[in-house]
Amino acid sequence: MLDTITSSVTTSDMHILGALVLCTLVSLACGLGVAMVYRFKNAYSQGLAMMLVLMPALVQIIVMLASGNIGVGIALAGAFALIRFRSVPGNARDIGHLFLSMGLGFVTGLGYLFFAFMFLVIIGGTSLVLTVTQFGKGEFNYRQLKIKIPENLDYEGLFEDILDKYALSYELENVRTTQMGSLYELTYTVRLKTTSMPKAFIDELRERNGNLSIILGRGRRDMEEL
Repeated sequence: MLDTITSSVTTSDMHILGALVLCTLVSLACGLGVAMVYRFKNAYSQGLAMMLVLMPALVQIIVMLASGNIGVGIALAGAFALIRFRSVPGNARDIGHLFLSMGLGFVTGLGYLFFAFMFLVIIGGTSLVLTVTQFGKGEFNYRQLKIKIPENLDYEGLFEDILDKYALSYELENVRTTQMGSLYELTYTVRLKTTSMPKAFIDELRERNGNLSIILGRGRRDMEEL
């Protein structure tokens, strides 16, 4: 049976197999480069980093095997479907590097190995430079402030003087009752004047709300969700 299999492999098939192996190795190398760029000064998951390495090879194999066939369109659509835009937390950097990884797979699948390396160096290098220079980083410093007050306090304008002192802008997002209606919880979106969280700011709020719970955390407007 082995003789039958080996005898059916022509010289042309061997050339195709050699090209497939070479392109796959180049794809894996490009994927590794993308993963290393993605990991640079970035919080990441192991699963996504591994997928960035494997993605170019997966796309490249699909493109090479489906090339010249009407099924190439279906194959490409299926490859793009590997990225699932769902409710799973993610950010623009994750999606961008996934697209870069897939794009390199298309390039190597078409046989342009030199161009794949060239694009990796140019785009990957640009990504590193933008990361080092913190390009596009906002200085808005939005924070989410949650304050609990007794039900007998009128929350209208209760903290305005303190917020005017420490914040450039603020907005009362919502009010809800807690502890069986015995407390109000006020949620503000606050843009602080400094990047830190001043202790004096918290202390003054505590004096005003009777030393009840106060939470000052990261605002949603600073998030990188896509």
